[in-house]
Amino acid sequence: MNLQQRINAFVKLGDFIRQFSNDTVVKQNTVEFNDMFFDGFQHQLKLAEEHNGWFTQENIKFALKGWSESLTADKFKTWLSPYDIQETEQKEVAIIMAGNIPLVGFHDFLTVLITGHKVLVKQSSNDKHMLPYLAKYLEFVEPGFKGRIKFTEDKVENFDAVIATGSNNTARYFEYYFKNKPSIIRNNRNSVAVLTGNETQNELEKLSEDIFRYYGLGCRNVSKLFIPKDYNFDAFFNAMYKWHPIIEKAKYANNYDYNKAVYLMSEFDMLENGFLMIKEDQSYASPIATVFYEYYENLDEVKKKIVADEKQIQCVVAKGFTENEIPFGATQKPELWDYADSVDSVEFLLSI
Repeated sequence: MNLQQRINAFVKLGDFIRQFSNDTVVKQNTVEFNDMFFDGFQHQLKLAEEHNGWFTQENIKFALKGWSESLTADKFKTWLSPYDIQETEQKEVAIIMAGNIPLVGFHDFLTVLITGHKVLVKQSSNDKHMLPYLAKYLEFVEPGFKGRIKFTEDKVENFDAVIATGSNNTARYFEYYFKNKPSIIRNNRNSVAVLTGNETQNELEKLSEDIFRYYGLGCRNVSKLFIPKDYNFDAFFNAMYKWHPIIEKAKYANNYDYNKAVYLMSEFDMLENGFLMIKEDQSYASPIATVFYEYYENLDEVKKKIVADEKQIQCVVAKGFTENEIPFGATQKPELWDYADSVDSVEFLLSI
């Protein structure tokens, strides 16, 4: 199985996934092995939501839509053309996945297989229904993947390299436990937005997507705002209002009520609109239903702070602020070449 065969298999997987990425699911007769897999994957999507209340059908479909748009021949060409991917010795690469948003570990899974290695996956208990089913579909459209994909619920053993994602505490454990193996270890990161007060209503509405998508649980979700001293929050709150139905979701509402009670009892100053609280705070990781903000005197000081704290930051959302900024509304639409923590996992896998 050469690189082009692997790419072709994932493009077919993208065709399969695309059927489930819209509000109305429509079975396409042109998709390979659809009679065998279509109904079963619909069942897996229901199980995913029943098992994890944060995984609503809306958020699952949003994730699937993103992957269906990424798994195309053109996207693979753009992504992989800078690399020299040779058919060399297969290594066993363990992936320890997070489970904060649907299919959050899929990019690592894809990258290991596309570079020609075998994969040993340890999933989070929060997200364990979709990926094994998609892996089985891959094995049918490309039998060369059989024997290259394994899942385990036990301790990962007998591997050559590892990609592990977890909290700051588990990352320290990973660094110790995997110290003798080639590794990529990821910990908690958060995303920030740098506002000037000159943003349009449309830009702020796009920012609301960066804040609320996946209930704010992703590392690419904006959890912190940098704002000028004289910032007026009226336009910001007006732009957020389109997301007010989010408070009807019990898990989100429970977190909102709890965090609001904590702030009130602690007599913290905060602003809120019935479904979102904003609070002045130096930290980056804000609780669910809360966004922190920090005032700045000038943009140069914000740039220095972001550089100093770069290991805590995943994305910087802004307009005309820095070279690697993300446009408003685009944090949850990463491309294949947008690597977590800016660590090139293809380069890593080609080097082991």
